[in-house]
Amino acid sequence: MRVSIIGTGYVGLVSGACFAEIGHTCICVDVDPRKVDRINRGEAPIHEVALDEMLRRLVPERLTATTDLTRAVLDSEITFIAVGTPFDGKHIDLRYIREAARQIGAALREKRGYHVVVVKSTVVPGTTDEVVRTALEETSGKKAGVDFGLGMNPEFLTEGVAVSDFMQPDRIVLGGIDARSIAVQRGIYAPFTTTPIIETTCKTAEMIKYVSNSVLATLISFSNEMANACSAMGGVDAADVMKGVHLARYFTTTMPSGERVTAPITSFLWAGCGYGGSCLPKDTKALSAHAGAHGQDMPLLDAVIRTNDEQPARMMAILRKHFPQLRGVRVALLGLAFKEDTDDIRESPALPIARMLVEAGAIVTAFDPIANSVAASVLPASVRLANNLGDAVSDVDAVLLVTRWDEFRQVPELLQAAGKEPLLIDGRRFLARTAVPRYDGIGL
Repeated sequence: MRVSIIGTGYVGLVSGACFAEIGHTCICVDVDPRKVDRINRGEAPIHEVALDEMLRRLVPERLTATTDLTRAVLDSEITFIAVGTPFDGKHIDLRYIREAARQIGAALREKRGYHVVVVKSTVVPGTTDEVVRTALEETSGKKAGVDFGLGMNPEFLTEGVAVSDFMQPDRIVLGGIDARSIAVQRGIYAPFTTTPIIETTCKTAEMIKYVSNSVLATLISFSNEMANACSAMGGVDAADVMKGVHLARYFTTTMPSGERVTAPITSFLWAGCGYGGSCLPKDTKALSAHAGAHGQDMPLLDAVIRTNDEQPARMMAILRKHFPQLRGVRVALLGLAFKEDTDDIRESPALPIARMLVEAGAIVTAFDPIANSVAASVLPASVRLANNLGDAVSDVDAVLLVTRWDEFRQVPELLQAAGKEPLLIDGRRFLARTAVPRYDGIGL
């Protein structure tokens, strides 16, 4: 099929590349001509594992990019909306959704034949049926369900492994206003013959996305609350506790060979310094606010959010146990991206930690394998960005590990080679407690 995708962020570009990979012809649309030019050169404007290689293989035969939304819609059979939906504290910002829908509708006014519009952006329940449908019908002069189809197809992609998540999906959710809208979407995903597919309404599809992310956020905050309790009690290591929890039959599967395999969900049942990124913080807050607007309080979800907001301060509390006065203390902050294998720093716990360190008078050096340049403009001016890991930990009193980059496994070896014994505070319980002479961490 001929597919157009509005928006070339993590969701839009990965979806476009993967749709092209499974045999469709895709046109990606963005308002930024620089991003468009990079994509048309086969270069990904975002860091995502395997995406550059995929673009080099697919551009220009099966994948192209343009700033001309109208032409992209006219030249395709189905259009996905994958633009951003920021959260302002009370509501998600639908300006980009509305504008995309208006422009798509204007293009549909010129188009003959049936066309399907599908929302892939994360939007609160009711957005597709009400906001998007209204904008499309007003600007096209046509009727949804008669002249064009309308659907909602949420994404379940994890940054850093988004390509593999798309190509090996655990589920496909197809929401639509009618059977024809869903049938066209099913045709797009036809190559995924063994993947469970849920066909439902647009509103339910929207809610599935929010609930899915809220479950993950809840597991993380639950784990961190338990870790904080372990720290308060003393003599209990949250890492050992969670390892014991993971062995329950609810979280393991015994293979025919007798091997016990732990479910991937257990990665969210682990102590840390908080979740971040473009999804979990925004989506939990948006769902709570949206439910509140409908008269439903969300005390559990609000507690999840509050626990996460407080978690970066736990790193500072641990540091102050060892250095009651932080003025002049040299600190290496390892990891600026909210997770490994991405350069996305949105809502990263490293950012408030950096601010708290600077406010306390610490001398801060930060390092991330790929997010240094992205973070430079949002970090306090006094934070020095190291060129490499060795530079970051070369002459410090304490090391705060915030992101689970595999490269950071070298920290103990680097410190040993330099004859240094700074305090290492493991904000992800990533390294063994015995890895360095002076070790502390969340939940210890």
